[in-house]
Amino acid sequence: MFIGQYQHSLDSKKRLFIPSNIRAGKQNKFIVTCGLEKCLFMYIPQDWKIITDKLKTLSFTKTDARQFKRLFFSGASEAKLDRQGRILLPDNLYEYAGLKKHVIIIGVQDRVEIWDRGIWKKYQNKASEKYSAVAENLVF
Repeated sequence: MFIGQYQHSLDSKKRLFIPSNIRAGKQNKFIVTCGLEKCLFMYIPQDWKIITDKLKTLSFTKTDARQFKRLFFSGASEAKLDRQGRILLPDNLYEYAGLKKHVIIIGVQDRVEIWDRGIWKKYQNKASEKYSAVAENLVF
C-alpha cells in the first residue's frame, strides 16, 4: 500500500527520484500514465494488471469508454528505476501533468500520483474545504 507525501525536484533530463518508501519491497519498474485532475498515475505491474483487467470490461461502443481508454493507454509508459532510484518521465506525460521543476509524489493506496507542486497545492486547498462533507457521504 502506498501512503505519504514527498517533495522532490526533476532534474534537467526529467528524471524523478522515487522515495525509498515507495520503492521498498517493490519491483524496479512501474507503469506511469495520465491520471485525473492533471496528475500522473504510477502503478506497480501487478496493480496495473488489475486496472487493465477492469477496463477490458468497458464496452467499445460507448464513447466515454473509448475516450478514456485511448488517453489512459496511449499515455502509458514503462518506467524503470535507475541505480539512483530515479525514473525518466517521457515528454508526453511531463507535458500532460504540467510538471515543472518541483514535484509532489503522493501515495494513494494502490497507486502513486505525481503532481506539479503548484497544481497540487491548488488542488489540495480546494479539496480540503470539502474534506469533512465528502467523508460524511463516503465513509461508513
